[in-house]
Amino acid sequence: MNGPEVAVSAEVADVAEGPAGPERASVAVIGAGPVGVTAANLLGRYGVDTLIIDRDTEIVDYPRAIGVDDETLRTLQGIGLADEVLRTTIQNVPLKLIDAAGHCLADIRPTIRELGWHRRNIFLQPTAEAVLRGGLKRFPHVRVSLGTELLELVQDDDGVTLLLDGRDGRREVRADYVIAADGGRSTVRDRLGIRLEGTTHPRRWVVIDCANDPLDAPYTALHCDPRRPYVSARLPEGHRRWEFMLFPGEDGDAILTRDRVDELLRRHVPDPRSVEVIRSRVYTHHSRVAACFVHGRVALAGDAAHLMPPWAGQGLNTGIRDVTNLCWKLAAVTRGQADGSLLASYDRERRPHATAMIELSDTLGRILGQRRRGVAKARDRLLRAATVVPAARRWVLEMRFKPIPHYREGFVATDQARHDASGVGRMFPQPLVEDLDGRHVRLDEVLGPWFAIVGFGCDPRSRLTAAERAAVEAFGATVVTVVESRSAASLRPGEHPHPGADLIVVEDLDNHLRPWFRDRGWDVVLVRPDRCVAAAGTADRIGPVLARLADRLNAGGPS
Repeated sequence: MNGPEVAVSAEVADVAEGPAGPERASVAVIGAGPVGVTAANLLGRYGVDTLIIDRDTEIVDYPRAIGVDDETLRTLQGIGLADEVLRTTIQNVPLKLIDAAGHCLADIRPTIRELGWHRRNIFLQPTAEAVLRGGLKRFPHVRVSLGTELLELVQDDDGVTLLLDGRDGRREVRADYVIAADGGRSTVRDRLGIRLEGTTHPRRWVVIDCANDPLDAPYTALHCDPRRPYVSARLPEGHRRWEFMLFPGEDGDAILTRDRVDELLRRHVPDPRSVEVIRSRVYTHHSRVAACFVHGRVALAGDAAHLMPPWAGQGLNTGIRDVTNLCWKLAAVTRGQADGSLLASYDRERRPHATAMIELSDTLGRILGQRRRGVAKARDRLLRAATVVPAARRWVLEMRFKPIPHYREGFVATDQARHDASGVGRMFPQPLVEDLDGRHVRLDEVLGPWFAIVGFGCDPRSRLTAAERAAVEAFGATVVTVVESRSAASLRPGEHPHPGADLIVVEDLDNHLRPWFRDRGWDVVLVRPDRCVAAAGTADRIGPVLARLADRLNAGGPS
């Protein structure tokens, strides 16, 4: 698993270790943006000794990413912060594509809540980051070192040595593993010599954020106007964002003056001077992915691993998917529950999906940014036609074009995961369930933070041999039986299946899971901590599959 050793600078060698040796951490996270801080919260939830480092001392106080999707909210739910983030989030926000005449080409309003949350939500990143940083205070084993810059790192077979420069001078830290979440200009990626492959787009865009929204337009609109394509998005707390394409020859600095900003806004607001501009900035968009996400004991995540245009609203969300996938694996390895080779599955699982998200962003950018009028008219006709055909209409308006993670390789039963209809390698649904106390909760609250084995209408262990039961125990899995809502009587104590200390029985309130299991022919699934289905089968046949996965995890190894 380990890559080539990174050359250590003389500066690292010159730092005195002191009588107790260098400071230690199981995992060091470089970068305290939303991806890095989410990683630290996940590791805190898993009980991992963590150090998070950032050169800045304060959260950037203007909006950047504005979209948070159902997968990200499921992760925030897992770290106990979803409800707090949602207090200042606008949920279930429509996305409209609008032509040059102001006519709506597509009104995308997903109704699917398969993962327990709405698919499109708009938030203010600084507010959410403050919630995430506050969440770290719950974990005494998570330390935060702000105002601290990474100067060098060197890794060997046993760990990674970091040279840090902070307010109290230079110090050395020895970590078992490192997460590089230090952004698009990642110092770690640069030090490791990892290429960022792809393209930089020739057109630049100016982003204008305003504090007093003058429009009654509670949605995000992609204005496909070949005269000057632009985006207008309602944000929480009375804010609004505009993004305008710049034309060749337009001066990026000059267009940021207040007069030029007013000129851009004049066609869209009654009085540009009444709008309080928080900031305006010119961006160049990139579609790039790192050549590898894992280098020895270092893993790249978020913008350090991939860069994409903003049109799908998936840059931050893809980074959150990264650390959701990565952190349980680091927890298993650092706690001695898995072999270090498990880390390699992070690259095999996440890099293809990040690439697919970049392709989606590029496609939406081509739809939005078309400036040739004839091509734009043909595009408009095609989009209108698509909303007439029922199947195409559902595909567009329900946002089914968004690539959902499907891990065909990695820590899954690969022979099952390669079949699209199997459900293995995909996210497990999260319906509302009712527990024995009559509480209505989302399913993940029952599954717990680690592995879970779920049976539909059966005790999932009922047909396992003694050796196969030992494999399930090695996963440390929560054992859950789901019954149909019409079978509520089976929840009564004393009837089969028998709830107890080692078996949780819940009722599927809206029967969402019944068709999921029925259509696939399964009645038992193994769900990973990131809520991906690792394996599935019938109660009498899943045992060998679980045993093989337990062998691959090397569960029950030395602690």
